[in-house]
Amino acid sequence: MFDSIAGDYDRLNHILSLGIDKTWRRRALKWINDGEPCKQILDIACGTGDFSLEIAGHSDPRTTVTGLDLSDKMLEVMRRKVERSGLGERISTESGNAEQMPFPDNSFDRVTVAFGIRNFQNREKALQEVLRVLKPGGRLVILELSVPSNAVLRWFYCLYFTKILPRIGGAVSGDRAAYRYLPASVLKFPGKREWMSTMQNCSFRNVNHKAFSFGICRMYIGEK
Repeated sequence: MFDSIAGDYDRLNHILSLGIDKTWRRRALKWINDGEPCKQILDIACGTGDFSLEIAGHSDPRTTVTGLDLSDKMLEVMRRKVERSGLGERISTESGNAEQMPFPDNSFDRVTVAFGIRNFQNREKALQEVLRVLKPGGRLVILELSVPSNAVLRWFYCLYFTKILPRIGGAVSGDRAAYRYLPASVLKFPGKREWMSTMQNCSFRNVNHKAFSFGICRMYIGEK
């Protein structure tokens, strides 16, 4: 599914989110690039590489970013963007599954997942893999779409998300099923308390949560 929409993915993301997705990523950066030099960062479900590029562009020049994704077409788009950015020496890509990652134990200082964890088949297994590849004291930062808590905002949001967005996304990309899947996957993702509890049950410490844009996006943070 993601292979089929890779070519239009960036343009549609920015149009359908009114560009707010860029703001959410920037707000998460301070939990990733927090003053420590020369970090190794893993960006899981990196897609076309927007977050990987943002991280590398705002981090210590010695920091490296590895992007991991299952979709080869998404990674192809990412590689072209990395080449144009001039950050090719600091950003690498790897095709793989978050539930069985091809990295040694204790490999990364930070792990990020931006708008992808809802797509994982076994989220608990993926969290355990993240814990394995994180260095002691390392941090996981998750960004994920959510539903506003306010009832009025939630009504308008669901109207846009379930009725308007699939039509626009389907018309532009030619894949209506993909843009029907998007809202369905967000609505099925656990609420903040349940997800924080899941992270804690998978042995993450200091689990925290922040809501952005009235809860349309949520950031979850946990440490090894």
